Amino acid sequence: MRNEFLKNIRRIVIKIGSGVLTGEGNGLDDAIMARLAVQVAQLRQEGMEVIIVSSGAIAAGRGKLGLTHRPRTIPQKQATAAVGQSRLMHAYENAFDPHGFTVAQLLLTRDDLSNRRRFLNARATIDTLLGYGVIPIINENDTVAVDEIKFGDNDNLSALVTNLADAHLLLILTDIDGFYDADPRSNPAARLIPLVTKITREVEQGAGGSGSSVGTGGMATKVAAAKRAGQYGVPTFMLNGKRPELITRALAGEEVGTLFLPAGKSLTSRKHWIAHTLRPTGRIMVDAGARQALVGQGCSLLPSGIVRLEGSFDRGGCVRVCGPDDVEFCRGIVDYSQAEIQAILGHRSSEIEEILGYRYGDEIIHRDNLVVHKEQTP
Repeated sequence: MRNEFLKNIRRIVIKIGSGVLTGEGNGLDDAIMARLAVQVAQLRQEGMEVIIVSSGAIAAGRGKLGLTHRPRTIPQKQATAAVGQSRLMHAYENAFDPHGFTVAQLLLTRDDLSNRRRFLNARATIDTLLGYGVIPIINENDTVAVDEIKFGDNDNLSALVTNLADAHLLLILTDIDGFYDADPRSNPAARLIPLVTKITREVEQGAGGSGSSVGTGGMATKVAAAKRAGQYGVPTFMLNGKRPELITRALAGEEVGTLFLPAGKSLTSRKHWIAHTLRPTGRIMVDAGARQALVGQGCSLLPSGIVRLEGSFDRGGCVRVCGPDDVEFCRGIVDYSQAEIQAILGHRSSEIEEILGYRYGDEIIHRDNLVVHKEQTP
């Protein structure tokens, strides 16, 4: 089954965690980075394009500043990342230079990808770099991304980059051998699960917290990243990045690590962007009839089915759509602002112009801008 999902792979996103690059100590491990560069160079020689999403800036900054513990406050983390980012890129340059490859630095925040124009600009930049034979190295812009640096978001970023770059495979390198049925650090009887055919709630609940003092992302964020990539139709490998040649062995079909299979029906790039990149700024509560029309019939959201609103949002904003049980079942981009929807909710579309004095269209959210969550689809 692995070979079936690995054929025709031409563009790969490789996410490398801090625990892989540094272990439990300060500074970067040049030997590990050299081994990773050898494997990436081999993939390139086989005709694959590689994009790296790399953690490690804060860990590299700790080594330079002589800090023995991970910085605790947001300004300390941002300052440490500012010191470490240049050292991280220098280390990548040294690792890839012997193989004749040039690397490029891209620093992104979720806000960069939430703006559709900037999203498309970033995609064009990546395509151009790959066309030049350059290996893009992407990291969160930790010096300004407060929420991301606080919670650790490079796992999530790697899934977003998979969509951004239109990649065929996400490969997450961590410091354990894959996804287990229990935490292998505390439970010696934990069993490695080589294949996850569907990321269920049980799988998500089985993901534990972070086990590394140098990283912020735990197993839960990695499983969430695999789920997001899977909804774009992309499989995800989770591998131990410290083990020699594991990348090439995995892509050769050897049963190492954990392979997460993609969802059965994938989202388009735009709908994946709506579902996972945009930040909702409000909620629209609808009645049971509207919920059935959206979920069961693939309809657009009309004002007649809306019961009430929460939050403040403008036209073009992203909102959560909730049913009578107050649970979100889809989200989308609105064609009317919160104030405009408040005035027309419960009314027929034919009454919009009479009430507002103008009309953008019949729909509050057009079905092309609406994403129904997978677990809700019949």
